Amino acid sequence: MEHDSFMISTRDVQKWYGNYHALRDINFTVRTGEVVVVIGPSGSGKSTLCRTINRLETIDSGTIEIDGVPLPVESGPLAKLRSEVGMVFQQFNLFAHLSVVDNLMLAPVHVLGKKAHIARQRAMELLERVGLQGHEHKRPAQLSGGQQQRVAIARSLAMDPKVLLFDEPTSSLDPEMIKEVLDVIVELTKEGMTMVVVTHEMGFAQTAADRVVFMAEGRIVEENTPEAFFSACETDRAREFLSKVL
Repeated sequence: MEHDSFMISTRDVQKWYGNYHALRDINFTVRTGEVVVVIGPSGSGKSTLCRTINRLETIDSGTIEIDGVPLPVESGPLAKLRSEVGMVFQQFNLFAHLSVVDNLMLAPVHVLGKKAHIARQRAMELLERVGLQGHEHKRPAQLSGGQQQRVAIARSLAMDPKVLLFDEPTSSLDPEMIKEVLDVIVELTKEGMTMVVVTHEMGFAQTAADRVVFMAEGRIVEENTPEAFFSACETDRAREFLSKVL
């Protein structure tokens, strides 16, 4: 496998919080166009891994590369990295005082230097893509949680990222809203977007992932295709987890 076909590559990554070893010996790759779903018990390091990939969290040792380039340390290159690696969180993190369309236009105009009318046109296309045309002038508080999360996904897409990271994007949503958000993510998988999705939604993992990565105690314990993992996982730790969640 050619090195440059990896969009994300981490080698021997270690992360500590004081005496707590949050990430242990993480060797993790994601190919361009691949959808990797990361599952595991709470506290297993899933979200921490996600946050190190766009350097919201620093690592103590090891290397992380995005599209063959090591993660930057300085703030200037970091802004470029953040524009190339989109992130969607549990909480939607939308600007409450801005309309939906202005939330989408802000970073393309101020970070990428796009002209406002071009950014607006793109924002409207993306709102249509996530099923929110007609809502562009509302404030986030006027939307349901599922709608706000779809706006957050559109906002990430407005930066034309190389890769999208989802950190438990449905965990703060009511059950009836989960599907509307997962449906948008499933559509993105069909379009060939490179994605890492940390989730508790096992149905999504089974149907949308190219590969499932199971983490526990800060380690990657097992990884496989969804078919192989869910039908015959190889470790006791994964079997124990699946017995509780399926």
